[in-house]
Amino acid sequence: MIFFPAIDLKDGKCVRLLRGDMNTAQVYNKDPAGQARAFADAGCKWLHVVDLNGAFEGQSVNGDAIRSILDAVDIPIQLGGGIRGLETIGTWLDAGVGRVILGTAAVSDPNLVREACRRFPGRIAIGIDANKEFVAVEGWAAVSEITPFEVADSFRDAGLAAIIYTDISRDGAMEGPNMDATLMLAESISVPVIASGGVSSMDDIRTLKSVGGDVLAGVISGRAVYDGEVDPALATALLAGDS
Repeated sequence: MIFFPAIDLKDGKCVRLLRGDMNTAQVYNKDPAGQARAFADAGCKWLHVVDLNGAFEGQSVNGDAIRSILDAVDIPIQLGGGIRGLETIGTWLDAGVGRVILGTAAVSDPNLVREACRRFPGRIAIGIDANKEFVAVEGWAAVSEITPFEVADSFRDAGLAAIIYTDISRDGAMEGPNMDATLMLAESISVPVIASGGVSSMDDIRTLKSVGGDVLAGVISGRAVYDGEVDPALATALLAGDS
């Protein structure tokens, strides 16, 4: 399993939100590149980067900050937020992004996801963000009428690199991840699933490793890392099986 520390970008700064509400943004670092270097120095093997402004506006907004991260570290990043066209996907992959995460497009334009998987094999993931029983879109500002399981199943044979599953009610709330829903999704499909939302302690990391080690591909944590509740070096080693 891979540990993914999260860098969420709003107005060029590293922030964390509570349950996706932009009005709750708390700035943790004004230097995204420096934050990325700190995670790389801690031994993290991947970074999870989200353009929050882009997710709401439907296009990349924090491009300068993202490029500064790419210039600062050699480890791969997975990038999401406002990426809704093949040209944009190609541009970011050419710029050095390891893989692109499509969220809204997975619901609004599934053919785009399939074509992206065909053109860029192994480099396309989808984000499934659950608001109760349905999938949220457009930076979580709207809710669809499709369930996470329906979305995942529709891309079963598309060639996705991963599915990032987030329970919005847990995100940034420091209440622990939705273990049951995450594991149910991971067990229902062969596509690698990455757990996200609410991972708030090293105990959560240990539990996810213990109960999900056979089906989960990774774990994302944001606020808990910045608040010192999750040590990125220890979490990386633990999930990798090195400690």
